[in-house]
Amino acid sequence: MKILFFGSSSIAKSFLVRLYKKHHKIFIITIPDKNYIYNNEQNLVKIYAQRHNIDFIQPDTFLHKWVFEKINEYKADVGIVINYGKVILRTIFELPKYKTFNIHFSLLPKYRGAAPVQHALCNGENETGITAFYIDQNIDTGNIIMQKKLMITHNDNAKTLMQKLIPLGISVMESIIHELHINHIIIQKTCQKGIVSLAPRIKKSDGLILWNTDAITIYNKFRGFYLWPGVYSKISTGKLHGKKIKFLDMEICDHCSVNHDYGIIESVKKCKGFVVSCKLGKILITKIQLEGKTITDAWSFLQGRQLTLGDKFSL
Repeated sequence: MKILFFGSSSIAKSFLVRLYKKHHKIFIITIPDKNYIYNNEQNLVKIYAQRHNIDFIQPDTFLHKWVFEKINEYKADVGIVINYGKVILRTIFELPKYKTFNIHFSLLPKYRGAAPVQHALCNGENETGITAFYIDQNIDTGNIIMQKKLMITHNDNAKTLMQKLIPLGISVMESIIHELHINHIIIQKTCQKGIVSLAPRIKKSDGLILWNTDAITIYNKFRGFYLWPGVYSKISTGKLHGKKIKFLDMEICDHCSVNHDYGIIESVKKCKGFVVSCKLGKILITKIQLEGKTITDAWSFLQGRQLTLGDKFSL
C-alpha cells in the first residue's frame, strides 16, 4: 500500500521499520530539526529515512501551499500517525483514500495526550493497551477502529511497558492495513465511550520527588518517569547541601509506617543502599547519580561518607 507516515520518535521508528520491511511504499512527514525534542534523542525517523532513501519532508506548518501539494501528489492509500508531535490539519489527514489513523498507547478515552504510558504508571494502573482511531481535529478524540488490552505488572516501568506496547501496536497497525488491503473500504468505527482522562506532556521539573506523600506514589512516579526525565531530589543538609541527586533504582521497603519526619535517610541496608522515610512508608534507594557525577550504586556512594544517617532531602 501507499502509506503517508507521520512520526518522529524512536517509538515511531519501530513502526516505520516494520512498514519498510513489508515493502509498503512510504512517504514520511516528520518534525523539523529545530523543533525536535523527545527524551533527549535524535529524530530517528528522519535518520532511518535518509539511510533507506525514503522520501520525507519536515514542514513547520501545514499551512504552506507546497506542503499540501506535495502530500496530495503522493496519492496515499492511508495515513498512519505514530508519536508525530504536531496537530495535523483536516485538509491533510483526509487526503489519503482510507483517511488517517493514529496508534495511541492507552485505552481511549483514558489518557488522551502526549504521555499516556507515563501517566498510567504514575497513577498505578494495572491495565493499559493500544487504541487505533481515525484522527479528527481534536486531540485523541476520534472514532475507534480497534483496541487491544495489556496488563501492567508491579515491576513494569516506562521502558519495560513500552517494550510490550510497541509490538502490540505494530500488530494492530498491520491488522488494519491488511483489512484495508483486502476489503478496500474504510473500516467500521465506534465512538469513544467512558470516562475521559488526560495525559499531558511531561516536564523535566515533574521528576522532583515530594517526600511528604506516600511510598507507593513516589515509586509509581519513578516507574512512570524511568526513561525521562527520571526522579530526583535536592539534599538540604550535610556535606552535599544544595546538590541534586537522581534516583535510578528504588523499591518500596515499607508501605504503611506513618512518619512525622520525612525525607530523612533513616537507615542503611548493607550492600544495598539507604532508606528514606516518606510521610507514609519508606523507600530503599539502590542506584543514584549525583549531579555532575557518574552513575553509582547507593551502597558504594555511602562508603564515601558524603551522605550519612540523618541527612535530609528537600520536600
